[in-house]
Amino acid sequence: MLSRYRARHPGAKLPKMLLFEFCHFLSITFIKICYRPFHKGVEKVPARGAFLIVSNHQSFFDPPLVGGLITTRHTDFIARAGLFKFKPFGWLIAALNSIPVAGDGNDTAAMKEALRRLALGRCVILFPEGSRTPDGAMRPFKRGIALLVKRAKCPVMPAAIEGVYDAWPRRNARPYFFGKRIAVMYGDPIPHDDLMKDGPDAALRRLEVEIDRMRLMLRARLRERTGGTLPAPGPGDEPYDPDAAAVDPPADEN
Repeated sequence: MLSRYRARHPGAKLPKMLLFEFCHFLSITFIKICYRPFHKGVEKVPARGAFLIVSNHQSFFDPPLVGGLITTRHTDFIARAGLFKFKPFGWLIAALNSIPVAGDGNDTAAMKEALRRLALGRCVILFPEGSRTPDGAMRPFKRGIALLVKRAKCPVMPAAIEGVYDAWPRRNARPYFFGKRIAVMYGDPIPHDDLMKDGPDAALRRLEVEIDRMRLMLRARLRERTGGTLPAPGPGDEPYDPDAAAVDPPADEN
């Protein structure tokens, strides 16, 4: 029985797993009560084996939302190093399986740690935009992430979130606790060889386009469910154009 439970997060100590379960329960319960999230495709996440989930990034809610709906296993996260500067919060997110990474995605130590955890058979979630969107629209993925995807040699799942920017926009110190709707969609896992057949840059471009396609689907679904009121019209309505966004945006601390 205990061995089956430990298989949810290979190589982790039991107290750390129990802390994760407790925080997982609190965060996803809060999100469900306040935002009634619509979700689709979470059953596609395998219960065992090395696995990468790649998602767009709209707010601080993203890690508990994307990871919180997965109930068959625990997840690890790649998070910006700036989030670890406040020691108590840094300790907490480290205890909840987060890996600090430099803003450009080329952090060798972070990449090695992520690969080590994948080698144990874990599921790692990353947000390749590197920071929260300033306006709800998707931003170009950090090119350094392509090397991690290449070396991981495991299936990669594109995931998309929408409405979360409206619930907690980057300009706000605090979220709106009620009156917003959010959604997440998990796409079809892509085998490593299929994803990398045209090289790392093409793989990253494919993920960018697929994730924004799903994001726009969620945006339309949320508008349908809220009678056209949410999410608010804005830059997020424009499809992501990888040709127009060929250069990484400047790094920041969020």
